[in-house]
Amino acid sequence: MNRIDKKPLSKLGFEFVTPAFLEEGQTEFDHRNSTIDLAAYRALAPREISILEANLNEAENWKDVWVKEGFNPYLVKNCRFFGVNRIGVLESCYLEFKNLRMPVGLYNSTLISCDFGDNVAIDRVNLLSHYQIGNEVMILQVNELATTATAKFGNGIVKKGEEERIRIWMELGNENGGRKVIPFVGMKPADAFLWTQDRDDSLLQAKYKEMTIQEFSSKRGFYGQIGDRTVIKNTGIIKDVNMGTDTYIKGANKLKNLTIISNAEASTQIGEGCEIVNGIIHEGCRIFYGVKAVRFILAAHSQLKYGARLINSFLGSNSTISCCEVLNALIFPAHEQHHNNSFLCAAIVKGQSNMAAGATLGSNHNSRGADGELQAGRGFWPGLSVALKHNSKFASFNLISKGNYPGEIHNPLPFSLIGNDDSEGGLLIIAGYWFQYNMYALARNAWKFAARDQRTDKDMLLEFDFLAPDTVSEILQGIKLLEKWVSESLGGGDGKAWLQDPANASNPLAIYATGIENTKRRTRIAKAHRAYQIFHDLLNYHAAKEWLATSERHPTKSPAELLQATLKNATAIQVWENLGGQLIPSGVIQDMKNDVKSGKITRWKQVHEFYEKQAALYPEQKFENALNGLLQINPQAFENIPAWIDRAIATSDFLTAGIERSRSKDYEDPFRLAMFGNAKELDAVIGEVKDNEFIQEAKVRAVVFREKLESLKNKA
Repeated sequence: MNRIDKKPLSKLGFEFVTPAFLEEGQTEFDHRNSTIDLAAYRALAPREISILEANLNEAENWKDVWVKEGFNPYLVKNCRFFGVNRIGVLESCYLEFKNLRMPVGLYNSTLISCDFGDNVAIDRVNLLSHYQIGNEVMILQVNELATTATAKFGNGIVKKGEEERIRIWMELGNENGGRKVIPFVGMKPADAFLWTQDRDDSLLQAKYKEMTIQEFSSKRGFYGQIGDRTVIKNTGIIKDVNMGTDTYIKGANKLKNLTIISNAEASTQIGEGCEIVNGIIHEGCRIFYGVKAVRFILAAHSQLKYGARLINSFLGSNSTISCCEVLNALIFPAHEQHHNNSFLCAAIVKGQSNMAAGATLGSNHNSRGADGELQAGRGFWPGLSVALKHNSKFASFNLISKGNYPGEIHNPLPFSLIGNDDSEGGLLIIAGYWFQYNMYALARNAWKFAARDQRTDKDMLLEFDFLAPDTVSEILQGIKLLEKWVSESLGGGDGKAWLQDPANASNPLAIYATGIENTKRRTRIAKAHRAYQIFHDLLNYHAAKEWLATSERHPTKSPAELLQATLKNATAIQVWENLGGQLIPSGVIQDMKNDVKSGKITRWKQVHEFYEKQAALYPEQKFENALNGLLQINPQAFENIPAWIDRAIATSDFLTAGIERSRSKDYEDPFRLAMFGNAKELDAVIGEVKDNEFIQEAKVRAVVFREKLESLKNKA
């Protein structure tokens, strides 16, 4: 039976917080009144009341309606007032936004205990209850716009008198909730990632929860906020939603328990047919056309569109999910996912990633329960109709070729192409694939992610370069693995010597890896000899590039002195962690965790200050790491600086040539040419390769890089 209570009409709009949840000396209006200047309002004059009533307005008690000087009673028509309402200045004018024109004033609405800013335009809101509304806000045709006394606005908090079981959690990375975290306004992907890890450390987990709980008050009675210049039209239900300034909502079905962060520089928009519940939406986001999102966080400047479903997930900044379903996922910044038949399930994907149509991450068909996981480093690209199993793990910049993969895969080799070996029936890994066959895509995406970082508040230092401390560590590990696998394939021979011998560049030796796929199939490594040389070249190039960058950061210091000082004082940092797109040494992260456990760090704000501190240190640490990476493979590298620099320049030229070479294949492909009458039509449709802006810029950058390195070499 539905419980329907019957109370006196005079109580409507009052007892928002029932007396049982008020402390001694408190009233239900304490929080509301603390946010406005009560002295700016006055009671209605008798003449104003007469005008209001003549305009078909009703109030249970006109003494509970307060106004500012500049209030115009003629601009309030056919409204019903309950509880205490405060109305700002109303001028005889209209507001216009995107061809929506509305006269200033309150019209045809039921208003319960609200505060209205200056020059608002409110019309046909069937129920507007317990909101504080900013200046020049436009609201048209809304069924319900209300706040409850226990509103949490998307945060995983529990109000006084509520049971713990109602707390909102996000079940990230694992469908059974084993890595669940409590969402809160201000949470970053790095925070969520930290919390999903170390689940065996009960003290650390308890501290994370304690830090989150104290971020917010457990008191009841917080009113919903609608910021200045917000526009809401033709929407069904909005309940317990906070909105920043310049929010734009049109045609949404249901918005409930949300914080929508928005501002003049980065407006957030929600469009037609959306149903969004229990979430936090950051500035600059776009959500439109039938999106369903439940228990989620959407980081700054990300998009959900065309029926996307985001459930129990955290999507990092500058990302887009279109059409797809995403469940139990923690996704770092710069992720792209389109097409209606692809979905992502129970995964931690560390950004700069792209999901192709039909890609299925995390089939549970090989598991006894819904507790599988998938983890992937930066640059993860599963191709068309890929089917991957839980539990799989991939190094950075792994591209998965179309196909069904019958078992779990753990591939620690970065920059790989993984595919099914049709000739032998096993797994095939092309080592160093990107540098040999698709340098254009690798380089362009690194540039694109940086260029499209729209965040107005770049509070975390996101790394987009494909050569960075995380991939340096993976390259070093990859070199050792290639030596090991070649040695095993030689029957115990010297794998390192074989890989270093130029005569083996075309050697048909079949090289097999172990421990990659959880099946009886064999895993063959292709292009191992070439990848081994490229990995060494990349470490040389990266070290020179960072020396140049460091010299430019310190123009008053001698490049030679910078190099020697860094070599003398640097300590090898072999293990780094990707925290939401920011790279930080693992040892430093552990120190921070220890500070959390000891009570030295008690607020998430302090954790965020830790990120900022590490961001300031990162450029110098990256230089140290690059030098140490080179020393790992060549301890005498810096004894002959000219040779080192010449090799770095040669590698730069190789990478630049690879950018143009890989793009030129599209123009030389006879199957692509078959779509056109001739080569000239192809150029007219897709543009000539010589006019490709990115390729031309890459060539210019390579020339400048060469000149600067030559100058450094002469100064060393």
